[in-house]
Amino acid sequence: MTVILKAKDIIARLSEKFPGCLAEAGTDSVLVEAAAIPAVVQYLREGEGLEFDYLNFITAVDYYQYFEVVYHLTSLKHNHAIFLKTRCYDRENPSVPSVVGIFQGADFQEREIYDLFGIKFEGHPDLRRIFLWEGFPGHPLRKDFNQ
Repeated sequence: MTVILKAKDIIARLSEKFPGCLAEAGTDSVLVEAAAIPAVVQYLREGEGLEFDYLNFITAVDYYQYFEVVYHLTSLKHNHAIFLKTRCYDRENPSVPSVVGIFQGADFQEREIYDLFGIKFEGHPDLRRIFLWEGFPGHPLRKDFNQ
């Protein structure tokens, strides 16, 4: 069984490596500034003793005041996992840097989030709708979506 790392076990390493980029830590998750997501994910993938080499999923949540993008990473070598989160406060033009260059498996997941929530993933090589057709009015998983 994979063990979910307690955020306190990793927060010191991340704070030292990325000062000022960590917003808060929950019991099993770390909230990271959006601009730092690619660097933090890269570090978690390559850092000694961390080696989070598998991206389980990326998803998003609409909290009205902001969107939260959630990354679930697992280390197959060390049998541990962690949740990374970031927030987009701009409802008109939400964006987060893409992690496709680090995890190819993020490709369709970022496209799905873009399609259904309207969150843009900056640097994504082919960001376009994946379920709905181009020209579909809006993003149906937003809480303010009216159809």
